Amino acid sequence: MVLRPPIEPMLAQARENLPPPSALPGDLVFQPKWDGFRALLFTPWPAPGPALLQSRRGALIQGRFPDLVHAASALPDGLVLDGELVVWAGEQLSFEALQRRAVSSGRTATRLAQEMPAHFVAFDILQVDGHELLQTPYAARRARLATLFADHELTAPWALCPETTDVALAREWLTSWTEVPGIEGLVIRGSQQRYLPGARALVKIRRRDTTEAIIGAVTGTLRRPQTLVLGRLDQDGRLRSIGRSTPVSLEAERQLAELLTPAGPGHPWEGVRFTTGWGSHTSLDVTLVQPLLVAEIMVDTAQERGAWRHPVRFARIRTDVTTADVPPFGAGATPSAG
Repeated sequence: MVLRPPIEPMLAQARENLPPPSALPGDLVFQPKWDGFRALLFTPWPAPGPALLQSRRGALIQGRFPDLVHAASALPDGLVLDGELVVWAGEQLSFEALQRRAVSSGRTATRLAQEMPAHFVAFDILQVDGHELLQTPYAARRARLATLFADHELTAPWALCPETTDVALAREWLTSWTEVPGIEGLVIRGSQQRYLPGARALVKIRRRDTTEAIIGAVTGTLRRPQTLVLGRLDQDGRLRSIGRSTPVSLEAERQLAELLTPAGPGHPWEGVRFTTGWGSHTSLDVTLVQPLLVAEIMVDTAQERGAWRHPVRFARIRTDVTTADVPPFGAGATPSAG
């Protein structure tokens, strides 16, 4: 069977800790988790033609990445690669630049390809010479992928995703590599695992750090707060939104209900429109509160323009610190002075 788009990529389920060795078939294999766009690359087979690039949701997006299509002409025909699209900005990855690339077309796509070239980090190979490898164990697929890079001396925009079976080294990666913006954790697979399109058969772990933010609004009501809308003060003393929490527990809900007070006139977020999530245009119904309470939160590394793209997790109320102790807007996961 020759693979053609669309193909559902194999997905990962989120975990808080490293899984036991028996959780996946074979030895555990650890790879860095890239904060980019998942994509599948198809080189032509059997007839000649341009490469195709498929998004995670099945859309063909090669027109938005003409630089990768051009570079793929040097790859052998009949390949299907699974990987991550990223854009480097100096020594870190820029999700904002990648977003601009992902919505561009025509002359804009050509211009952006020159200004902010994309890279494809390959972490799996699903087809070689028109022969699909879905039932082949991952270790053998990885060997074919490594051979492809070695035989064709592939360099940028192609990158072979690093990996290790050393648990201690993986833990070190989770600590040190995630200091680089754009690398947010680990993806874990089994060395004997076959490729299961659409299945959440992998494991992902995001690095999470603890920091503080100011509660500026809630969803739900003051008596039954469901999620928290959080902010930090910028250099001019304005409260700027930095993200929204996941739903709080019943215990936290009761504690918050005792401490939250309704907003008075002149709340800094009066008239501000919030949305349900990063990149969403759907309005979020919020109740403004007095921005006096400090929340300790757990965050990942996916921060853009001072705000976290993924929901943060509420840990506890910090009654021992004031809003002046909260790290300033844009400071990342720096803990407070308290």
